[in-house]
Amino acid sequence: MIALSLAEIAEIVGGDLRPAAGHDPASIVTGVVDTDSRQMAAGGIFVAKPGEHTDGHRFVGAALENGAVLAIVERPVDDEISQIVVADVIDAIAELARAVVARVRAAGDLRIVGVTGSNGKTTTKNFLARILQDEGETVAPIASYNNEVGAPLTMLRITDGTRYLVCEFGASAPGEIARLAGLVNPDVVIELMVGLAHAGGFGGIEETARAKAELIEAAAPGGTAILNLDDARVAGMAPLAERRGLRIVGFGQGSAADVRAAGIDVTASGTSCTVHVDDQALPLRLQVLGAHHVNNALAAIAATRALGVAPADAIARLETVPLAERWRMQPMGGSEVRIINDAYNASPDSMAAALRTLAQITGPGERTVAVLGAMSELGETAGDEHDRIGLLAVRLNIQRIVVVGAEARRLFLAAVGEGSWDGEAVHLPDADAAFEYLQGELRPGDRVLVKSSNSAGLRFLGDRLGESFS
Repeated sequence: MIALSLAEIAEIVGGDLRPAAGHDPASIVTGVVDTDSRQMAAGGIFVAKPGEHTDGHRFVGAALENGAVLAIVERPVDDEISQIVVADVIDAIAELARAVVARVRAAGDLRIVGVTGSNGKTTTKNFLARILQDEGETVAPIASYNNEVGAPLTMLRITDGTRYLVCEFGASAPGEIARLAGLVNPDVVIELMVGLAHAGGFGGIEETARAKAELIEAAAPGGTAILNLDDARVAGMAPLAERRGLRIVGFGQGSAADVRAAGIDVTASGTSCTVHVDDQALPLRLQVLGAHHVNNALAAIAATRALGVAPADAIARLETVPLAERWRMQPMGGSEVRIINDAYNASPDSMAAALRTLAQITGPGERTVAVLGAMSELGETAGDEHDRIGLLAVRLNIQRIVVVGAEARRLFLAAVGEGSWDGEAVHLPDADAAFEYLQGELRPGDRVLVKSSNSAGLRFLGDRLGESFS
């Protein structure tokens, strides 16, 4: 974080400063800001966030031992650490992030990119960070730090020398993107796609589209909107972007796109295509698996082009990215049994894309095995969407469909109803039972996809299988 005094921080967050013995309100703090006491280092600021299962106030002492010099709390604690008492620590770090970003922006050349979409945010964020880090100091979210806690913590990692800040904005209800993006008003905003992820929280896909469009509303005046023209709901955001005075850059696979992909080819070793931009035809060879990642790459190329990076340079950097993120189309296992662990999260769109990738990368003499768990937060559409994925798996000729958990049972029943019987589809109660089954079922030549929402926990099953068959 940038250098601020205890008194300045207290004023920004509207809190009551209670300096520890020997601490002056003018003392300067520059350390990391985090809600995890284990991540503290010398000079850190610990945010004592109350949670469902524990309370951060219990860990102020641990944060102090690990080097924290300040705690932002909702009630005073007895530990020998300076404290700022606020009504709500989440609101406090949001206001602190707003102020820090504004100061760095006013004093330097900070440019901010904001990314949203039902799928692909984290991969695109990582692509952006890889491209921009060669241009100057770049701060981007760790993992999927895209909510009311993670987004401000990412913003607070900037320094006076930061040139680029990449923000990922997720949401499970209307108004969340507006609040978070409004803290920084990005110069470039990326709209990836509108799908059914978190549809239960929004009340439907049209409401989801309106929520995603909040990022365009929050863009800085004179900024750029990067829109996926392959998605009708995203393309429909163009009039809003025009009203906001934003420059519009389209990406996708259609002829109207400013940054366009053609000739997409997916193999077990990566994904290739030709990128058409600025009257150039540039080959792109991603190490990342899956045709669905091509649009993520196009979005990153388009956004960084708006920031002055030549597309050829962006492509060269993208080709060095070995993995989208842990548990996202992550190759594991060995030469005989290959595992793709894509179980960090799942929506109907990402589940379908992963299944298609599994079918595309499996060659003659090899067998497709899909280990599938529940897709969460789909609301009243959950049953129909699990049915649809079960049907798709059969129609893609996935040869073994292993469904895990009671919440995914509809997927299994749909697969059986579509013709996956005689042991081709099985339903197992939990990850342990699935691991035991797969230990005896998998054989050389199998390509195995593990896919579910985070809550189903199958990412750890994928890890176990990857280690077992390495």
